[in-house]
Amino acid sequence: MSEQQVLSGRQKKFLRSMAQRLEPLVWVGEAGLTDGVARTLREVFTTHELVKVRMRAPEDKKALAAALAEAADATLVGVIGHTAILFRANPEEPVIELPSGGAA
Repeated sequence: MSEQQVLSGRQKKFLRSMAQRLEPLVWVGEAGLTDGVARTLREVFTTHELVKVRMRAPEDKKALAAALAEAADATLVGVIGHTAILFRANPEEPVIELPSGGAA
C-alpha cells in the first residue's frame, strides 16, 4: 500500500464539515475489521473520496478507525461517536479540492 496523505488541521476540519451531510457507506459489525469489510471499503473508494464508516460499539474506536484507514490506504479525518470519517483523494480525477495547509 502507498503512503497515506498527511492532512493539516484546517484540511481535516474542512473534510469533517463536508462529511456532516453524508450517510455512512460502510458498516462494521461486531466481528470488526474483516476481509469483507476491507474489500468493501476499498471498493467504495473507487467512486468516493470521503467516506463515513459506522462502527458497532468497538472497545477502542480510534484503533479500529486507524485500522480501517490503513486497510483502505486512506487518511483518518476523525472519529465522531461510532462513526469514522476517511479520505482518499482520487489520483486521476480529484473531486474534493482541499484548502491550502495551515492552522485552522
